[in-house]
Order: sequence, then C-alpha cells, then structure tokens
Amino acid sequence: MHARYHSNKQRHPVAAILLAVFLTGLISLRAAPSLADTKPAGDVAMVPESFSSLADAVSPAVVNIRTEKTIQGGGRVFRHFNQQNPFGNNDHFNDFFEKFFGEQPQKDYKQRSLGSGFIIDKDGYIVTNNHVIENADKIKVKLKDGKEYSAKIVGKDPSTDIALIKINAGDNLHVLPFGDSSAIKVGQWVVAIGSPFGLEQTVTAGIISAKGRVIGSGPYDNFLQTDASINPGNSGGPLIDMQGQVIGINTAIIASGQGIGFAIPINLAKGVIEQLKTKGEVTRGWLGVVIQDINDDVANYYGVKDKKGVLVTEVIKGDPADKAGIRPQDIILEVNNQKVDSSRDLTNLVANIPVGEKVKITILRDNKKQTLTVDVAKRPEENKLMSSNGSGKTHEEDLGIQVSNITPEVAKQLNVSPSDGVLVEQVISGSKAEAAGVQNGDIIKEINHHAVKSVDEFTSELSKLKKKDEIQLFIWRMNAGFVVIKMTK
Repeated sequence: MHARYHSNKQRHPVAAILLAVFLTGLISLRAAPSLADTKPAGDVAMVPESFSSLADAVSPAVVNIRTEKTIQGGGRVFRHFNQQNPFGNNDHFNDFFEKFFGEQPQKDYKQRSLGSGFIIDKDGYIVTNNHVIENADKIKVKLKDGKEYSAKIVGKDPSTDIALIKINAGDNLHVLPFGDSSAIKVGQWVVAIGSPFGLEQTVTAGIISAKGRVIGSGPYDNFLQTDASINPGNSGGPLIDMQGQVIGINTAIIASGQGIGFAIPINLAKGVIEQLKTKGEVTRGWLGVVIQDINDDVANYYGVKDKKGVLVTEVIKGDPADKAGIRPQDIILEVNNQKVDSSRDLTNLVANIPVGEKVKITILRDNKKQTLTVDVAKRPEENKLMSSNGSGKTHEEDLGIQVSNITPEVAKQLNVSPSDGVLVEQVISGSKAEAAGVQNGDIIKEINHHAVKSVDEFTSELSKLKKKDEIQLFIWRMNAGFVVIKMTK
C-alpha cells in the first residue's frame, strides 16, 4: 500500500507538467498567425483584394482610337495572295504570275489601325502615341459609353512618340490626373487599360519590373518596364498606379519578350504634352556638341575613376557650346548642379531647358574642374538636325545620317587611323539608316566595296548611286567589330 501510494505520488507531478506543456503548445498554435495572414514590413498588402473599383473609376476616361490613312500604290492585285500562297514567297512563283497576268496597275488602299488614349481635361484633349495617329486621314474616338467623335491632331512629337488630339464632346468628360513616375518603385502594382486587338476596355494588372529602360527607339529612351499585359491596340493607353493616377503611357512591346511591355514615364511626357497643347510643337534645348559615354579606356586615359560624365568628341562651330568655350575632349560633369552620368542624361537635361536660358556647365579639363555659362539654343528639327556645318562634315538626307572626318583626338580614343573611314555622328529618328541599323559612333569604311577615307569620298560614292540602288555599308563598330548594313538609296 505504502509503496503503491508512493509510486502514484511520483507520477502525478510528471503528468501535470506534460499537461501544462500540451496546453501551452495548443495556445501557441492558436495564437500563431498563418502564412496568409503575415504581411511584410510596413503592413503593405502583397496582392490587392480587387482592381475592380480602380478600373471602374478610371476606365471612363480611357478611349478607343480608330484611324484611317491612304497608302498610295497599294500593290498588285495578287500581292496579298502571293504573301499567303502555299508555295512560299519566292521570286519564281511571283515571276510566273507576273508573266501570266502581266504587270497590274498600282492602286491606293485604305489602311486602318487601332489604338488607345486617355482624356486629360474637360476640353476634350486626349493623349496617345504618335505612331497611333501618324499620317492619319481620319481619327475616330470612341468613349466607354459608346459615343463616337471625330478628332483632330493638336500636335505630335515623334522623338518621344507622344501625340495630343482633341474632340468636341462638351464638358461632361471623365479626366485622368497625372501621377509622379519618379516616385513609383520597382515591384509596385500598376494597371494598364486600353483596347488590345480592338477589344474595348481591357484591364490588365502587373508590377513595375524596371525603370529607365533603353530600347533603342530614339534619343529620349527612358521607359518604365511592366509585366502588365500590353498588346497591339494598347498603344497610347494609360498605365495607372493604385491611386488612379497616370504614371505612364503604354507604348511598346517586344515580340520576342512575351509579357514585357514598356511605357513612357509621365514625368517625361508632362512637358511635351504642355508644349503640344499651347504651341502645337515641342522645342528643346541645344548645346551643339557631339558626345559619347565614358568607357573604361577613356576613363583610364582621362583619370576619371567612376566613369561619370560624358566626353565631348566635337563642338559644332558657332553653336552655344562653342561660343561658351567648351572644347573637344572636355568631360561634362554637371548641368546646373545636376550630375551627368551618361550621354542620355545630358541629352534629356538639356532638352528640358527653355531656349534662351543660361545654364552652368561644369566640365573637367586637364584634370581640373571649371564652370562655363552657356546660352541654350533651340534644338534643330530632326530632319534638319546636324545638317552641313562646314568642311569635314556632311548630312546625307536620303539616308538620314550625318558623318564627319575622324579627328586625331577621336582616332586616338577609338584606336583607329584618321583615314580609316568617316564617323557617324547622328542617325535621324525614323530614317532609312536607323531602320537598317546604323548607329551613332559607327565608322563607315566602305560603300559597296569602295573605300571611303573622308567626307568628300563618302559624298562622292553616294552621288554615283541612283534612287533605289542598293547600298552596302562596311562598318567598324566599337565592341562589335565589323558589320555590313544594307539599305536602298
């Protein structure tokens, strides 16, 4: 009895302890939050509960744009069949049809396209892409409620692919406010609204994947990248933040990059839109310098440790930089105390400075900093940009490129001989040269297997060619080596 009683007393406290541990664990399990309940620092929801209210609020200000333009010389009657024929698009098959049916007369035809846009004020001003309305004979705008209006072009800016159109629809219009694209962060939610494939009012959501993307569309590349679906027909529509503000203009997709879209940052577009609205055109600041980014070799040569700034390779005589005393081989570090990290930075900074304004340009010369004052001029129109400025430089309008002789300074930087060809200083946006793939900084060594060692020889070789003759450019390109580019005159 005593022994059994003693044994029970020994087990009782152990059981009590086990019970206490079990109850404590149970309470802990009930109190512990599930994975779905957890939130990151700052108590920010990872996924919004719904985009419906946001879409409802902003979609009345998004429009569908339909355009029509006349294409002269639409082609042979059988061109469409030839493109779709089961035997492929081969010359023998086409020659057979031409011999059998004869040469068919060229006919004009109407080309129709679709796009999107968004209303920015009660007066009926609508922002879209320039490529949506370019060369359009008719522009029709359809609102979400189904009402349709004819629109007129107020102004357009091919350099940034922005256009402003206007409809007369009274003042009972929904308007989208501008946000701050500089404040948007990578990883934040955005919504794209537009008319992909002609399907009206489609809403897609995603995040900002990257900022400051350069995709080779022009001198002002600075795109927001998003994985919110942007498809053909979305062009010109708004990219919206979660506050219902426009932070970008949907513009481009990459065919090989499924799920990747690009939008013009609204901060870049604001000034363009305002100028189009008030003046119908965009004027930009101009220094008159030819520049390049600082690579490792240039940085070592000039003793620039962080590769910040841009190298001036040439100063155009009589232009603002020349008058202010800027010289070739100067390194531009700052514009009005704003640091310049790349040639794109400098181009954008100067472009946004009002014409006639004085700016402070900080340069590095002979390892010493100094500041010069420059009177900003108006940037020449793209089709006149970098036209002939004296000996040693020429602008080929048919091709859309400007070339110059290679100076000893440039030859040293590129590690070439001054007689190794001619330097491409500027490729005009939308030109044949740009479409073919010519780039700033290319050295053209031959034209159709004929060596060109100076601007005069370059001009002479081109003058021998007739309209629509094939041109083969044998080019040396830094970091790429030799390339051959084909186009027609």
